[in-house]
Amino acid sequence: MAEWLSNQEGVITYVGLKNHTDIVKRTAQSTTVTYCREVSGNLCSGPCTVSTGNGICINAPGTNCLAATTDVAFCDHKDCGSSDGCHNLSQCGTHLNDGNCYTPGTNSISLPST
Repeated sequence: MAEWLSNQEGVITYVGLKNHTDIVKRTAQSTTVTYCREVSGNLCSGPCTVSTGNGICINAPGTNCLAATTDVAFCDHKDCGSSDGCHNLSQCGTHLNDGNCYTPGTNSISLPST
């Protein structure tokens, strides 16, 4: 994930991280998820947001693709409120380049407690 982020030219917002190099330091302690609004062919692209945490729900309206360092759930409703309408990244239906998953209609992302 850090390598993919270092090669991106679009707008990337880091939440809980200084930059892409901070991911390696935190991977064992928490989940890092990159979620983006645009998909072009098999590419997930910006604007993107990178968030790191444990046991949290991320409000992510307009997300169309994502990748994560652990298995996260992406939901079609806000607030990760119930399991209805949520899908695990490990069960991705459409894989994109660089380990990303096509997730149209995603409005929130649930990070597990690690």
